[in-house]
Amino acid sequence: MSKRSGVLEFAVLGLLRESPMHGYELRKRLNTSLGMFRAFSYGSLYPCLKTLVGRGWLVEEPGPEAQDPLAGALSGRRAKIVYRLTAEGKEHFEELLAHSGPDAWEDEHFGVRFAFFGQTEREVRMRVLEGRRSRLEERLDRMRASLARTRERLDDYTLELQRHGMESVEREVRWLNELIETERASRDRRSGPDPSDTAK
Repeated sequence: MSKRSGVLEFAVLGLLRESPMHGYELRKRLNTSLGMFRAFSYGSLYPCLKTLVGRGWLVEEPGPEAQDPLAGALSGRRAKIVYRLTAEGKEHFEELLAHSGPDAWEDEHFGVRFAFFGQTEREVRMRVLEGRRSRLEERLDRMRASLARTRERLDDYTLELQRHGMESVEREVRWLNELIETERASRDRRSGPDPSDTAK
Protein backbone atom coordinates (compact mmCIF):
# COMPACT_ATOMS: atom_id res chain seq x y z
CA MET A 1 0.00 0.00 0.00
CA SER A 2 1.39 3.45 -0.90
CA LYS A 3 1.67 6.10 1.79
CA ARG A 4 -0.87 8.24 -0.04
CA SER A 5 -3.51 5.50 -0.23
CA GLY A 6 -2.83 4.59 3.41
CA VAL A 7 -3.51 8.19 4.44
CA LEU A 8 -6.73 8.21 2.40
CA GLU A 9 -7.93 4.98 4.04
CA PHE A 10 -7.19 6.38 7.49
CA ALA A 11 -9.13 9.59 6.73
CA VAL A 12 -12.11 7.72 5.24
CA LEU A 13 -12.36 5.41 8.25
CA GLY A 14 -12.05 8.36 10.62
CA LEU A 15 -14.79 10.39 8.93
CA LEU A 16 -17.14 7.41 8.68
CA ARG A 17 -16.59 6.72 12.36
CA GLU A 18 -18.37 10.04 12.99
CA SER A 19 -21.36 9.12 10.80
CA PRO A 20 -22.29 7.12 7.68
CA MET A 21 -21.98 9.08 4.41
CA HIS A 22 -22.38 8.63 0.69
CA GLY A 23 -19.41 9.09 -1.64
CA TYR A 24 -20.08 12.69 -2.67
CA GLU A 25 -20.53 13.83 0.93
CA LEU A 26 -17.39 11.96 1.95
CA ARG A 27 -15.33 13.58 -0.79
CA LYS A 28 -16.67 16.99 0.23
CA ARG A 29 -15.61 16.37 3.85
CA LEU A 30 -12.17 15.20 2.71
CA ASN A 31 -11.77 18.42 0.74
CA THR A 32 -13.13 20.86 3.33
CA SER A 33 -12.10 19.31 6.66
CA LEU A 34 -8.82 17.83 5.47
CA GLY A 35 -7.52 20.23 2.84
CA MET A 36 -4.67 17.95 1.79
CA PHE A 37 -7.22 15.85 -0.11
CA ARG A 38 -8.26 18.61 -2.53
CA ALA A 39 -6.37 16.87 -5.32
CA PHE A 40 -8.15 13.54 -4.77
CA SER A 41 -10.69 12.57 -7.39
CA TYR A 42 -13.59 10.17 -7.37
CA GLY A 43 -11.22 7.91 -9.30
CA SER A 44 -9.11 7.64 -6.12
CA LEU A 45 -11.91 7.60 -3.56
CA TYR A 46 -14.17 4.89 -4.95
CA PRO A 47 -11.46 2.23 -5.36
CA CYS A 48 -10.48 3.00 -1.76
CA LEU A 49 -14.09 2.54 -0.61
CA LYS A 50 -14.39 -0.74 -2.53
CA THR A 51 -11.16 -1.97 -0.91
CA LEU A 52 -12.43 -1.13 2.57
CA VAL A 53 -15.77 -2.86 1.84
CA GLY A 54 -13.84 -5.92 0.61
CA ARG A 55 -11.88 -6.05 3.86
CA GLY A 56 -15.08 -5.95 5.89
CA TRP A 57 -14.37 -2.54 7.41
CA LEU A 58 -17.25 -0.81 5.61
CA VAL A 59 -20.68 -1.87 4.38
CA GLU A 60 -22.71 -0.37 1.54
CA GLU A 61 -26.32 0.51 2.30
CA PRO A 62 -29.05 2.13 0.18
CA GLY A 63 -29.49 5.85 0.90
CA PRO A 64 -32.70 7.37 2.34
CA GLU A 65 -34.08 8.10 -1.15
CA ALA A 66 -34.17 4.35 -1.80
CA GLN A 67 -37.03 4.17 0.72
CA ASP A 68 -39.20 6.00 -1.83
CA PRO A 69 -38.56 4.37 -5.25
CA LEU A 70 -41.28 6.49 -6.90
CA ALA A 71 -39.55 9.74 -5.93
CA GLY A 72 -36.27 8.38 -7.28
CA ALA A 73 -37.89 7.34 -10.54
CA LEU A 74 -39.56 10.74 -10.98
CA SER A 75 -36.32 12.62 -10.33
CA GLY A 76 -34.42 10.35 -12.72
CA ARG A 77 -31.60 10.07 -10.19
CA ARG A 78 -30.02 6.86 -9.09
CA ALA A 79 -30.21 6.09 -5.36
CA LYS A 80 -26.96 6.95 -3.58
CA ILE A 81 -25.02 4.29 -1.71
CA VAL A 82 -24.23 5.12 1.89
CA TYR A 83 -21.03 3.78 3.47
CA ARG A 84 -21.08 2.77 7.13
CA LEU A 85 -18.25 1.62 9.38
CA THR A 86 -18.57 -1.96 10.66
CA ALA A 87 -17.53 -3.13 14.13
CA GLU A 88 -14.36 -4.55 12.53
CA GLY A 89 -13.76 -1.20 10.83
CA LYS A 90 -14.05 0.64 14.14
CA GLU A 91 -11.63 -1.79 15.76
CA HIS A 92 -9.17 -1.36 12.89
CA PHE A 93 -9.40 2.43 13.11
CA GLU A 94 -8.75 2.26 16.87
CA GLU A 95 -5.58 0.28 16.11
CA LEU A 96 -4.49 2.91 13.58
CA LEU A 97 -5.18 5.70 16.08
CA ALA A 98 -3.02 3.98 18.68
CA HIS A 99 -0.07 3.81 16.26
CA SER A 100 2.57 6.46 16.91
CA GLY A 101 5.53 5.22 14.89
CA PRO A 102 7.70 7.29 12.54
CA ASP A 103 5.25 7.28 9.62
CA ALA A 104 2.76 9.20 11.84
CA TRP A 105 5.29 12.07 12.03
CA GLU A 106 5.92 12.37 8.30
CA ASP A 107 4.51 15.10 6.06
CA GLU A 108 2.11 12.69 4.29
CA HIS A 109 0.50 11.47 7.53
CA PHE A 110 0.87 14.12 10.20
CA GLY A 111 -1.85 16.53 9.05
CA VAL A 112 -4.47 13.78 8.87
CA ARG A 113 -3.36 12.27 12.18
CA PHE A 114 -3.66 15.70 13.77
CA ALA A 115 -7.18 16.14 12.37
CA PHE A 116 -8.26 13.11 14.44
CA PHE A 117 -6.39 14.04 17.64
CA GLY A 118 -9.75 14.60 19.35
CA GLN A 119 -10.29 10.84 19.12
CA THR A 120 -6.70 9.93 20.05
CA GLU A 121 -5.40 9.10 23.53
CA ARG A 122 -3.22 11.76 25.15
CA GLU A 123 -0.08 9.62 25.39
CA VAL A 124 -0.30 8.77 21.70
CA ARG A 125 -0.82 12.44 20.84
CA MET A 126 2.29 13.32 22.84
CA ARG A 127 4.42 10.69 21.09
CA VAL A 128 3.27 11.87 17.66
CA LEU A 129 3.84 15.55 18.49
CA GLU A 130 7.28 14.90 19.98
CA GLY A 131 8.22 12.66 17.06
CA ARG A 132 7.12 15.30 14.57
CA ARG A 133 9.10 17.99 16.41
CA SER A 134 12.21 15.78 16.45
CA ARG A 135 11.87 15.09 12.71
CA LEU A 136 11.53 18.81 11.93
CA GLU A 137 14.48 19.75 14.14
CA GLU A 138 16.61 17.24 12.20
CA ARG A 139 15.35 18.79 8.95
CA LEU A 140 16.25 22.28 10.21
CA ASP A 141 19.77 21.16 11.08
CA ARG A 142 20.22 19.76 7.56
CA MET A 143 18.82 22.92 5.96
CA ARG A 144 21.12 25.18 8.01
CA ALA A 145 24.16 23.05 7.21
CA SER A 146 23.28 23.03 3.51
CA LEU A 147 22.75 26.80 3.47
CA ALA A 148 26.08 27.41 5.22
CA ARG A 149 27.86 25.30 2.57
CA THR A 150 26.18 26.77 -0.49
CA ARG A 151 25.35 30.40 0.53
CA GLU A 152 28.16 31.91 -1.56
CA ARG A 153 27.02 30.11 -4.72
CA LEU A 154 23.31 31.02 -4.48
CA ASP A 155 21.69 33.99 -6.17
CA ASP A 156 19.46 36.29 -4.11
CA TYR A 157 16.19 34.62 -5.10
CA THR A 158 17.34 31.08 -4.39
CA LEU A 159 18.76 32.27 -1.08
CA GLU A 160 15.43 33.91 -0.20
CA LEU A 161 13.58 30.69 -1.07
CA GLN A 162 15.89 28.73 1.23
CA ARG A 163 15.27 31.20 4.06
CA HIS A 164 11.53 31.05 3.50
CA GLY A 165 11.63 27.24 3.76
CA MET A 166 13.60 27.42 6.99
CA GLU A 167 11.22 29.99 8.48
CA SER A 168 8.25 27.72 7.69
CA VAL A 169 9.87 24.79 9.48
CA GLU A 170 10.87 27.01 12.43
CA ARG A 171 7.25 28.22 12.71
CA GLU A 172 5.97 24.67 12.82
CA VAL A 173 8.51 23.74 15.50
CA ARG A 174 7.34 26.69 17.64
CA TRP A 175 3.72 25.61 17.11
CA LEU A 176 4.56 22.04 18.12
CA ASN A 177 6.35 23.30 21.25
CA GLU A 178 3.18 25.17 22.25
CA LEU A 179 1.00 22.11 21.64
CA ILE A 180 3.33 19.87 23.65
CA GLU A 181 3.38 22.33 26.55
CA THR A 182 -0.43 22.54 26.48
CA GLU A 183 -0.70 18.73 26.51
CA ARG A 184 1.72 18.52 29.46
CA ALA A 185 -0.09 21.23 31.41
CA SER A 186 -3.43 19.51 30.80
CA ARG A 187 -1.99 16.17 31.93
CA ASP A 188 -0.54 17.75 35.08
CA ARG A 189 -3.87 19.41 35.94
CA ARG A 190 -5.73 16.13 35.53
CA SER A 191 -3.25 14.06 37.51
CA GLY A 192 -3.13 16.58 40.39
CA PRO A 193 -0.69 16.34 43.30
CA ASP A 194 0.86 13.04 44.23
CA PRO A 195 -1.07 11.63 47.25
CA SER A 196 2.20 10.34 48.70
CA ASP A 197 3.47 13.92 49.01
CA THR A 198 0.55 14.99 51.21
CA ALA A 199 1.00 11.95 53.43
CA LYS A 200 4.53 13.00 54.40
